[in-house]
This record gives sequence, C-alpha cells and structure tokens, in this order.
Amino acid sequence: MSLINCENVTFTYEGSIVLADLNFCVERGEYLCIVGENGAGKSTLIKGILRLKNPSKGSIFTGDGLKTKQIGYLPQQTIAQRDFPASVYEVVLSGKLNSLGILPFYKRTDKEDVIRQLKLLGIEDLKSRSYRELSGGQQQRVLLARALCASKELLVLDEPVTGLDPIMTGELYDLIKKINKEEKRTIVMVSHDIKGAVMYASHILHLGKTQLFFGKKEDYVQSEIGMRFIGVEEDD
Repeated sequence: MSLINCENVTFTYEGSIVLADLNFCVERGEYLCIVGENGAGKSTLIKGILRLKNPSKGSIFTGDGLKTKQIGYLPQQTIAQRDFPASVYEVVLSGKLNSLGILPFYKRTDKEDVIRQLKLLGIEDLKSRSYRELSGGQQQRVLLARALCASKELLVLDEPVTGLDPIMTGELYDLIKKINKEEKRTIVMVSHDIKGAVMYASHILHLGKTQLFFGKKEDYVQSEIGMRFIGVEEDD
C-alpha cells in the first residue's frame, strides 16, 4: 500500500474552496516535489498530510504501517526559530520526542541515532555549538537531521532551500537526494524552485488551487503545464 493516499480531497476556508479535487499517492522510496505559484494550495496540502488541517471533502490517509507521528517534518524557518537558544545536539535530539511514549527519557539508541544523523549530514563537529550562532545553511542541516531522527520512512520538507545561496542550495539538494537514494527515505518536498525539483524529484505534483498535474518527472517536463511553468521560470 502507498505511504500517502489522497482521494477526492477538497479543502475550504471560511466557506471558500482553497484547494480542490486532489487524487494522488506517494509510494515508498519516491521523491515527490509539490510545485505551484503562491496561493496554489501547497501549504494547505502539507497541513493536511500532517493532520494539522482536515479536508472538507475526501480523505488523506497513511498506509503501509506509517503513522502520522512517524513523519519527519522540516518546516519553513521563522526568524524566531533561527534564534532558538539550544545546542545543535539538543535540537536534533528533540526529533525523538514523538517516539518516547509514556517514559519521558531518551534511550541510548536515540542518542546514538542523533550522532549517526549528524555524521550523515556532515555536521557532527557542530554538535556542541549553539544553534542560533550557525549560518542559514548549517541550521537547515541541523533541522534536516532532526527530521531524520523523527522518521525512518517519510520526510516532508517545506521550502527547505529558501534563503540559501546557490552553493548551499546545491549542497542541501545533494544531501536530500542522498537521503532518498542511499537511506531509502521517501521524500515529499514543497518548492518554488522548479529547476531543482525537475533535477532531483522522481514525481511532480503541480497545484493551482486544484491538481494541474501529477505523475513522473519525465512526463511532467513534456506536459503543457510543465513546459509553460519551466519556461516562465527561465524567462525570469
């Protein structure tokens, strides 16, 4: 069964439709990039996947044994989050909170997993540093490590490269690809960067207050909406 199933979904806000007629699924091991212009409904869909917002019609459900609390989530950063007063190790370890159960103590395996994720992302040397003192790119790696600690199956990334320079953007994309291919994590990423999406993703979901396209990346770049959207970005 698919990790995420979205069937005949519509979201409304104060009586108005904000996103309608969604039908797609995400299979284990896929890398889905959700694209679309501002106001297209991308954030609404992410809230639906995370069970933070219920659809007014249809259903979004997880399958293959995946529970919502087992989804690793990297949200868009706010200014307040960038100034969070904790060490890198503490931030990453907090990704284990949902798995603690009734006992409020981290296990030895939790702490070992933190070190493993820090090594994977090349930031083990930063573990004792204050999170607020790091660069934007380093902070995103820390938050990505935190999301990895929260889930062994599915990562949901909301605009992970926003505000990063081109070098840091490329490095983060490479890490996400490595996580998808080598760590076998399924990726769902929201992005305005269509070029990055087409380069790395296996599947594309294009939103425009409804589902304009869903399918393989190779089919998207040949589709009318794909060629038009990529062409607009290149002109910009």
